[in-house]
Amino acid sequence: MSPPLKRSGVGDMPFSQTSLLVVQPTPFCNIDCSYCYLPDRSSKKRLSFELAQVIFRKLLRFPTVRELVTVVWHAGEPLVLPVKYYEQMFQLIKDLSPPGLHVRHSFQTNGTLISDAWCELIQKWNINIGVSIDGPAELHDLHRKQRNGAGSFNLTHEGLRRLQRAGIPFHVISVLTVESMAKLEQMLDFYVDNAIEYICFNIEEQEGLNSRSRFVNSAAADARYRSFLERFLDLSFQRQQPVLVREVESSMRAIQGHGAEIRNEQAEPFRIISVDSDGNVSTFSPELLGLKHERYDFCFGNLRDLEFEQIAARVMESSLYADIGAGLQQCASTCAYYGVCGGGAPANKIFENGSAASTETVHCRSLMRSVDVVLDLIDRLPPDLSTRWVAHQTQGASSAAPLHPIF
Repeated sequence: MSPPLKRSGVGDMPFSQTSLLVVQPTPFCNIDCSYCYLPDRSSKKRLSFELAQVIFRKLLRFPTVRELVTVVWHAGEPLVLPVKYYEQMFQLIKDLSPPGLHVRHSFQTNGTLISDAWCELIQKWNINIGVSIDGPAELHDLHRKQRNGAGSFNLTHEGLRRLQRAGIPFHVISVLTVESMAKLEQMLDFYVDNAIEYICFNIEEQEGLNSRSRFVNSAAADARYRSFLERFLDLSFQRQQPVLVREVESSMRAIQGHGAEIRNEQAEPFRIISVDSDGNVSTFSPELLGLKHERYDFCFGNLRDLEFEQIAARVMESSLYADIGAGLQQCASTCAYYGVCGGGAPANKIFENGSAASTETVHCRSLMRSVDVVLDLIDRLPPDLSTRWVAHQTQGASSAAPLHPIF
């Protein structure tokens, strides 16, 4: 682990190395998911190359950006912009990168626009790809619709097929809803039949524009998720079709590292930096940028005008930073799972509990239940099978796995 930095002019706050830059090339999205939290997804503005020069010249020289950083193109649908846009943008970033800095790129996409030209770009720049697909058509099309109201499954599925035909590894993110948890066999069949190697499960959350979720403050929903994951893994064993699941892998690593220093990247200033298409900058949970809340300001300035020291001072002086710290203290003193979690995601605390100075959320409970399921399964499996399964689930360094655990 790189040592923290201390900067004059920003007090004694140690800043750890930035692991993730989340960049919004455009807020526009070509589909209209019912559970989407993002505002302004009908706006077609884009990050200009002129502004990108300013942004990346500063960002890539932030004292927190050192040997390696991942740039995730996200927030809106990044592939609505043409291939040539990214060819020029990637080259711009490469030309601006200081000596010794390695930049990796990643797309999180709905997959509907993937073409042969996109596959060529992905291969040329060795881009990590995450595709959002919620399972078979009957489940995916319930919430992930095109703007004309039609389902988006066929387009997304064809995008997956194009990636596979080109030999490009990818992971998928599936949003778990009440409907999909009730059909775990169909979910497993879908992943196996489509040779999907790495699955990330996101619980439908109350966040941003998605102000209602059937999982908030529901003991039944909590039990439903645990039952789903437990039965999903059991069924994969019964069929001898083991799959790699992010939640299982991350729980396994947390269990194995229990007692070591806990890193909660969403609670550390500048570990994650988010920038929108206008140059506005935020930190902590990446989805905070662009959202509004009566209690907090999530934007800490614009990179057109401000330097690192000014932005850092605003972060440190903010009520958001103070409340995140207070929330971590509450979690550490009250939660038995703090040693494998590190205090949860500030965005979830804010939009579920009304304050970052709070504790348990749906996201927290999903992490807890994932750990419970993993521990129980290890205990139930015969020793030789348990050893093989642990090794299998911790091989997430495969090329299909996401570069960063959040995406």
